[in-house]
Amino acid sequence: MLADYLNQYMDYVGSNGLMLSPEQRAALQISLEIAKKNYKFNQIYFWGKIVGLNADYFIIQGVETDELMGRKSLYSSNCMDWKLLPPATDEMIERSMHVKGRFLGDPSHEYDPITVKTGDEEADLELRVKEEERLTATIEQINREAAIIPRGAFVKTPLEQIHKNRSFEGLPVTEAGKLQSYLHFTMPLKLKLKSILSQANLEESIDFLNSLEDDELKVADTLDQDKASGKPNL
Repeated sequence: MLADYLNQYMDYVGSNGLMLSPEQRAALQISLEIAKKNYKFNQIYFWGKIVGLNADYFIIQGVETDELMGRKSLYSSNCMDWKLLPPATDEMIERSMHVKGRFLGDPSHEYDPITVKTGDEEADLELRVKEEERLTATIEQINREAAIIPRGAFVKTPLEQIHKNRSFEGLPVTEAGKLQSYLHFTMPLKLKLKSILSQANLEESIDFLNSLEDDELKVADTLDQDKASGKPNL
């Protein structure tokens, strides 16, 4: 959510009961402008809140020149003091996936060592994960799975930079209900795996991300397995 519209649209995303208090809203309104200036962001977004046992994490994302590659995540526990998170790596995400349970609210906390089977009984791997790393990995995983934009909302310039499409006014009614009209707003992983014929039908300036149409529907796979085994659909 763009910081400029925080107070205007916050009530629309509070249907699950996880709201911000008036004090938190006031603090965010001031601190986001300060963070934007200090980190020299072109735009700043309120990403959301991750609830912890002892304290909560408030997450914002700042954008530099490139809307996708130039994004940086920051966190705070009081909506005033913001700390920059390190970039998430695949190794960091893989380690963090082994941690179970809720966040504590202490970024310096180090979880108990986790023993991972490597297939070799004599070479089990012991992992050590800090909560700050887990926080970074969780934000990245949520972005990869849930950050979605309508097709045409962002454009890729000849300089390989991604910017908002100022001429975009929304999807037509006939296209709004189609999966191919929406794109994952993360680094494209499946796009280069498409056939040359499929890539030839894409418009390079707007079809530079993975389409929702290419997602694997795990629910459908489960239903097919149930049918094959004769299990009833409940």
